[in-house]
Amino acid sequence: MSTSTTASVSTHILDTSVGRPAEGVAVQLAARSGPLGEWQPLGGSATDADGRCKDLPAPPEGTTHVRLDFAVEPYFEKKQADAQQDAPANRDSGATTGVFFPEVAITFAVKPGEHYHVPLLLNPFGYSVYRGS
Repeated sequence: MSTSTTASVSTHILDTSVGRPAEGVAVQLAARSGPLGEWQPLGGSATDADGRCKDLPAPPEGTTHVRLDFAVEPYFEKKQADAQQDAPANRDSGATTGVFFPEVAITFAVKPGEHYHVPLLLNPFGYSVYRGS
């Protein structure tokens, strides 16, 4: 929850390749003060069955930038393994693991007193983010 001196952050992930939430994706949050400040890891969580990560730690007072790191490779590897039980996968991304983007890092500026909801629209070969509400 944001206060007049801090910001707050939430996120969710929609797997656009299947039109469903991405469950079980680890999300880490880091913060810094100033564009050249050192990143402070603050902790993280994982997306729930709704693709939401509601319990991220609050950035400390003085935070000007936040980074969300999404570990998407394990999610896609599990999804590929589940799909191969039904039929062999024929797609080749050129990556040795079969996952083109093994992680997604999103950095954005924050102001005290504001809430930042940052949805990630994800598929095996691309992603998009925006400031939600």
